[in-house]
Amino acid sequence: MEYLMPNKLSKAENWPTLVQDRLTAWGKCINTQRLRQRIAVADLSARLGISRTTLLRMEKGDPGAGAGAYLTALLALGIIDQAAPALPAALWQGDYGQRVKLSRQEKGADDAEYF
Repeated sequence: MEYLMPNKLSKAENWPTLVQDRLTAWGKCINTQRLRQRIAVADLSARLGISRTTLLRMEKGDPGAGAGAYLTALLALGIIDQAAPALPAALWQGDYGQRVKLSRQEKGADDAEYF
């Protein structure tokens, strides 16, 4: 049985602009804070448990690096609360309300048109 490696994540230009902008800002923030705190690439990447190459990609806002890596870097640099504030609990807790029931006309609509 042949094992196939997964394809690389899509290129940055294929991601929504807002996502690209946020990752670029996080990357610049990680780079700036690392330099201000005089932390070498090798030292921060070792602390994060990632390769130096991955850290350098993150500093450029590469979407191929995982969100966990970005957030861990922001935490390690002591700036996570400013760069990625906690979401309000109301976004995932509490009453979900009633499910929306589709009308008969909506039930017949083609879902393909929605996307």
